[in-house]
Amino acid sequence: MAHHHDALAEREDGHDDAHRHDGGHGHSHGPSLANAGARHLRPLAISFGLIAVFFVVEAVAGVVTGSLALLSDAGHMLADVVGLGMALAAITLAGRHARGEGRNRQHTFGLYRLEILAAFVNALLLVGVAAWVLVEAVRRLREPPEVLTGPMLVVAVLGLIANLVVFALLREGAKESLNVEGAYLEVVADALGSVGVIVAAVLLAAFDWRWVDPVVGALVGVWILPRTFHLGRQAVRILLQSAPPGLDVAALEAELAALPGVVDVHDLHVWTLTSDMEAASAHLMTAPDVDAHGVLDRARALLQDRYAIDHTTFQVEPQTHDGCDDVTW
Repeated sequence: MAHHHDALAEREDGHDDAHRHDGGHGHSHGPSLANAGARHLRPLAISFGLIAVFFVVEAVAGVVTGSLALLSDAGHMLADVVGLGMALAAITLAGRHARGEGRNRQHTFGLYRLEILAAFVNALLLVGVAAWVLVEAVRRLREPPEVLTGPMLVVAVLGLIANLVVFALLREGAKESLNVEGAYLEVVADALGSVGVIVAAVLLAAFDWRWVDPVVGALVGVWILPRTFHLGRQAVRILLQSAPPGLDVAALEAELAALPGVVDVHDLHVWTLTSDMEAASAHLMTAPDVDAHGVLDRARALLQDRYAIDHTTFQVEPQTHDGCDDVTW
């Protein structure tokens, strides 16, 4: 007979949930999988409102002053607005699902993956902004337009202040959520971008170097690209359900196979659902007359203690059972 064990308890209070099953075998589930980003919903909402306002201010000022550097910085702020908006939507939907509000039985893993989709789209958006700025910078270098440096400087300083406030609001959440990290990185880029715009405005006012504005605009547009690629690579890795970085799947399989009573391990899968939420599943084949409950407990403890994976699903099957190892993918 096959036994199934799921070491997941989605409880909002974060406490373990213990229960009994099959002949008195008891176990405690892992900690709550409430989305880490939900703890930072209020800072995200404040940041969204603040950045949205200054995006409009910078976009209008960029058009009025003729500054590509300011428009480039506004483009980054637009990416922030979209990214923060998607983060808020993803976290709100995931939180509603975790509370059982409007839950769809077809979403067997909930809506946690929305956070990763939002991070991926955000990375694509940033690449698009950088490409547009580069093309525009080349055009303006050929025919540098006149720029109103006074308003440009004032708006750049105000933008820097707004970015610093949002930077402080998102700093803690960036350590726990990939999507919050994405927004945080963009705000860091915006802050440095605002510094670049301020420098460009000062140089324009002092020396009338019109080429400074498109050059600074191009630099502001492309310097975030390495961080963008890093964010996109992380999102793609999770969407492809690759094993968490740093986890040796072969070593894990060997450790499971070495557990007392286990004679074979197959169908081992380890993946990341969303930020800080790893999961694993495996079939454990046991020798005849082995206590399946003991195997479940030892396997679950191994994943929790050595690999910090709380969401584990194991199928324990006797050596005499046929058919479970026929899966070819």
